[in-house]
Amino acid sequence: MKRLRTVLGYAALPAEVVLVVCLAAGVPVPAPLLYAVELCLAGAVLLGVLVYRRARRAGLPPRDALYDVAPEPVVRLVRHEAGLLASLVRWVLRRPHGTGGGAEAFGYARDQAALMYGFAFVCVVETAAVYWLLRNVPVIHEVTLVLDVYAVLFVLGLHAASVTRPHLLDGRVLRLRQGCRTDLAVPLAAITAVRREPLHTHERADGVLDLTVAAQTSLTLELAEPVEAVGLLGGRRAVRVVRFHADDPRALHAALTRALTRARTAPCPAPDTPV
Repeated sequence: MKRLRTVLGYAALPAEVVLVVCLAAGVPVPAPLLYAVELCLAGAVLLGVLVYRRARRAGLPPRDALYDVAPEPVVRLVRHEAGLLASLVRWVLRRPHGTGGGAEAFGYARDQAALMYGFAFVCVVETAAVYWLLRNVPVIHEVTLVLDVYAVLFVLGLHAASVTRPHLLDGRVLRLRQGCRTDLAVPLAAITAVRREPLHTHERADGVLDLTVAAQTSLTLELAEPVEAVGLLGGRRAVRVVRFHADDPRALHAALTRALTRARTAPCPAPDTPV
């Protein structure tokens, strides 16, 4: 079933795109071909639903069940795009993500704001210019307008995701984030050292993760044991050093130092005390 769904999906989606372009351009499409493409697409969707339900019945969580329906990189890209659009709504409503439960939030997006607004302005200017240049070419005009408007929303969404998804610190975990792309939970028990270390150049190295903002980091963590970092497309690697940025690195460093001190000096429960 999974193989049939894959074949139908890879065949139907490109055919559907070509079909939509042809219809938008006014190219006549034979009715049998139109029905065949739509039938293949409907079959791929139906098989995807069946595969997902079977995976859920087998005990897989929703995320892993989705990976049975579509390749993990595809699912992660779709989730990333949806997360950017949701972040725009959160940004407007001023509702940060995951800040409940008493966790302290530390922003990191301030130093990239000017750059992101500049990109958004360039995209708006480009949208207006292309809109005017292609005003007499109907199909290309509409297609480029949709793409350009989405490009503006994409750039703003990248910044909105960074604003609405701050770093979080509670009594057990430091949660480091980079927009919708990275969400790394570092147990406080695994941290051996934390230091303020402003850096503007970062060489790639094994076991080192750089969560840069505007090409800079301001804090460095050293870990006693590696944690698993998951990339945008699902790539995984173990890291022992994490460099990241905060708008107020002094405040985050002080709060993290206090949390580490409390975690290390907390009295151990008696051997017979239930946990």
